Amino acid sequence: MPALTDLPVELFLDHLFPLLLVGDLLRFSATNQYFYNLASDEAYWHRRIQEDFNFSGHETARTSGWKFLYKRFARPKVFVWGEVSHGRLGLAKDAIPHTRVHNGVPYPVELRIPGARIVSLMAGGMSLHALDSEGRIFVCGELNGHGFGALQSEGFSMPQKQASRPMRLDIPARFRSLSCGRLHLAALDSSSQVWTFASWGRPYKLTSHLLDRSSPDATPIQVESGWAFCSTLTASGDVLVWWPFGNRMKEARSAKESELDAQGDATKAVPTAQDPYVIPCYTWEMQGIDPVLLPPILSGGLPELPDAGLSEEDEAAGTKLVKIAGLDDAIIGLTNKGHVLMYDNLTGEDDYRRGSWQYLHKFSELAQIRNHPTFEDTSTLRITHISAQFRTFCAYSTGEHSVVLMGKPSESTNPTILPELQNRNIISVVLGDYHYGALTEQGQLLTWGGFSKGALGLGDPSTMLAGQPGGFATEDAAAAARRSRYFGASPPELLVPTEVRFDHQDREDRRRERFCFAAAAGGWHMGALVIDLEPSEEEADEVQDMPGAFPQDDSAMPGPPHDFPQAPGEYPMIPFRRGGGVF
Repeated sequence: MPALTDLPVELFLDHLFPLLLVGDLLRFSATNQYFYNLASDEAYWHRRIQEDFNFSGHETARTSGWKFLYKRFARPKVFVWGEVSHGRLGLAKDAIPHTRVHNGVPYPVELRIPGARIVSLMAGGMSLHALDSEGRIFVCGELNGHGFGALQSEGFSMPQKQASRPMRLDIPARFRSLSCGRLHLAALDSSSQVWTFASWGRPYKLTSHLLDRSSPDATPIQVESGWAFCSTLTASGDVLVWWPFGNRMKEARSAKESELDAQGDATKAVPTAQDPYVIPCYTWEMQGIDPVLLPPILSGGLPELPDAGLSEEDEAAGTKLVKIAGLDDAIIGLTNKGHVLMYDNLTGEDDYRRGSWQYLHKFSELAQIRNHPTFEDTSTLRITHISAQFRTFCAYSTGEHSVVLMGKPSESTNPTILPELQNRNIISVVLGDYHYGALTEQGQLLTWGGFSKGALGLGDPSTMLAGQPGGFATEDAAAAARRSRYFGASPPELLVPTEVRFDHQDREDRRRERFCFAAAAGGWHMGALVIDLEPSEEEADEVQDMPGAFPQDDSAMPGPPHDFPQAPGEYPMIPFRRGGGVF
């Protein structure tokens, strides 16, 4: 007679398991070793964490650890640091630590956003954006901090209006991903529709036959902001670009805003006394102005990459773009076979015609970097992820022999190779104006580059020992900083990526091990999403109040069957009710 274990695994992973509450799934997995292993499938937990928490991890190259993260997603913590001007960190005045760094926070400080489980962060030039597990957007700072700030009576229809504390955007849509330019935001919602924010109070949906989702050519799968432009990548590998501050869209936006202004104060996105931390957005559709379709990449002109380790099936597939990243006035593209390309001259609506796709062989081919001592034993190289911001981009791979290559928007420039980032399982690289961060699969955040009012997050330089990473080079310089109320000179540029600590404000006897799973950088500030590997009693109580939670008593938590050992690092799972997310 056929046994339950004889049924196809797809029946369990795709049809039965998604119907179960996590607690029931755990009990089922405790029946024998086969079902325990099946219920530990990484692909299943990746899908479930996206469905239950709206966390895709698309900003990172993470390929494992999804079950580990799911267990600890009860209360992700948001930490921020760096420049504080324009309210970009969203910290209350009494939450900003007293240090000698004028107008800056030199180490991570927790930013509390009540009622939200934040799963993604994006930093703009003078702002910070957060996406929660329900697909809602929270903002702080100023979307456009140039010129005169908005008056107290003015609303968030003004891009200069400051959100000094985190505020939620009240929009009739739920969002999957965000991408910030210097003074704007682009977003992709749960229906794969593209939104643009030139102000937080009056976002518009980009309505065009080129993005109507009628075919792979017109279905956006990624939005990406450059310094002053927006772009989207479609399922077919096409790239479309538009300029929120270009003449065409600026005129259309001005006409619409005049129309809304004529309706009175009700359309100016002024928070109410009842909901002072909610921005009532007035949405509209940008019609009649199509984004620019960039020329296709010359797939036939791209070389084969024999060291990419592609399977026969991957090699036979057509070459297309699968990721894009935005610079000051250029786009970096990545193909499904590991080619890194750049399209330049994206300075405006007319200049793009002078641009073209250029193949960056020094960022794609193993032969170009093999002479570096770090890669002497590397036999394969396939770039799988890219990131970019302002005037810096990064191309990196994952796995045991991971590679991280940084560059400037010039094909002739050799990659910058930092030995400390190679073979480290780097899954994300985030870039500010002059400071940078790299996230490892093990939950470590490394930073380097310019001090930028504390954007490295390594501590107050005036209290560090001379020569300590992030501090002053000499004791005389450190002593001078300690003698002044605010030191004027910044510590020298840090060239060695150094790990950021998230316990600067913890009591000595209450420091806990923490795991960083996402980070953001922009302007002169940074943010990170962090989970406590062992929650405090207070946080455990919060979890018990959640629907579907089980008692914290370990005896009530089903574990693996007794006839095989529990996997290293496995802890009792904190279950959640199914359906907590958007998708």
